[in-house]
Amino acid sequence: MTSKWTDHFQQQLPEILEELRTYVEIETPTHNKQAVDQLGHLIADRFRALGCKIDTLYQPTYGDQLRIEYGDGPEQIMVLGHFDTVKELGTLVQEPWKIEDGRVYGPGTYDMKAGIIFSYFALKTIIEQQIPLQSKLVFFWNTDEEIGSVSSEKWIREEAKRSKFALVIEPAAGDGSLKTSRKGGGDFILKVKGRAAHAGNDHALGVNAIEELAHHVIAIQGFTDYDAGTTLSVGTIRGGTVSNVVPDYAEADIDVRISASSEADRITTLMHQLKPVLPGAQLIVEGGITKPPMERTAATEQLFLHAQEQALLEGFTLTERGVGGTSDGNFTADEGTPTLDGLGPVGDGAHASHEHVVIEAIPGRIAVLLRLFTSL
Repeated sequence: MTSKWTDHFQQQLPEILEELRTYVEIETPTHNKQAVDQLGHLIADRFRALGCKIDTLYQPTYGDQLRIEYGDGPEQIMVLGHFDTVKELGTLVQEPWKIEDGRVYGPGTYDMKAGIIFSYFALKTIIEQQIPLQSKLVFFWNTDEEIGSVSSEKWIREEAKRSKFALVIEPAAGDGSLKTSRKGGGDFILKVKGRAAHAGNDHALGVNAIEELAHHVIAIQGFTDYDAGTTLSVGTIRGGTVSNVVPDYAEADIDVRISASSEADRITTLMHQLKPVLPGAQLIVEGGITKPPMERTAATEQLFLHAQEQALLEGFTLTERGVGGTSDGNFTADEGTPTLDGLGPVGDGAHASHEHVVIEAIPGRIAVLLRLFTSL
C-alpha cells in the first residue's frame, strides 16, 4: 500500500463533515433511550449498507448496543466506541454545530461521535477499494459509557476475550497522542453516624459526626501515593442540620484513581480498615474501585509502534501518553487484550461547551485507522 490515504480522505472531507453534523444534531444523552436509539438506528443502517452483519443488543433502560461485524476468518480485531453523550437534550441551542477557525464545534463532536464516523469512512474505503483484511473486524458501539458502561461491560469483556487486539476510538489526548495507559478508579462513600444533642445545653452528650469525618478526611487524603500513580480526593462532604445541634450524620464522597491493579486491593483494604475515633461514632464504607487500570504492557507497546509506523507512511508522527481518565479500554485491557486508545479525533473540550474537533487532522486519523484495520 504505497498511496497516501490522507489525500483520499482529504477529498472526502466535505462528506465526512456532513455526516458528523448529522450525528451531532441527533442529541444522545445517556439517560434518554429514545434519543440514543434514534442515532443507533442510523448508525446500524449506515454499516448495514456496507454489507456488515448487525447485531442489535436490546436494552430496557439505556440505548440498544450495536455489534457490527465485517469480514471473516478465525481471528478478529475489536473496534470500540460509544455514541451516548453527557449533554442533555436542548444543548444544541446553546452549543450549535459550527465551523470556525479550522475547528468544528458541537456536542459530541470530540467525545466521541467523530470516532465512529472515522471508522465508518475507513471501512467504506476498504470495501470500495477491495483492500484485503488480515482479520475480521468487530465494531462494538455502546450507549452507556458515560455512566460507566453499566449494561455493556459484560459484552465488551466477552468480545475482548475473542479479539487479538482492541482499538478504542475515543478522542486523542490534547496534543494528538494515542493513549497507551489509563488510570482505573472508582468512588467510595464514607458515612458517619453520631449522636445529636443541643449544642448549648448538652454538648458533652453529643457525638459530632462532622468531627469524626474530619479525622478520616485527613487519613484518606494520606492514602495517596504519587509514585505509585494513586490519588484519593475527598470531593464533597455533607452533614449537619443547624448550627446549634451537634450533628448526628455526615458523609463524604471520595474519588480514587489507580495506575496499577495491585493498588486496588491496597486502597480497598485501607478504606474498610477505617475505625471510629470518637466513642459512640459509627462508620459505614460504601462503593469501591469499579474500573481496573489500563496498564501499558509490552504488547501495548508493540501495538503502538505498529500504529506509529502506519502514521509515518502517511507523513506524520504519532506520540503516546498515559492519562488519568477511564474508558471502555480499561475493560478490554483487563481481559489481557492488547489495547490502543485515543485513535479518534484531535481536538479538545470533552464534556465542555467548547468541545471541538480539529478539521485538518481528520484525514490523517482516518488514514491510520484504515491502515490498522487492514494490517493487524
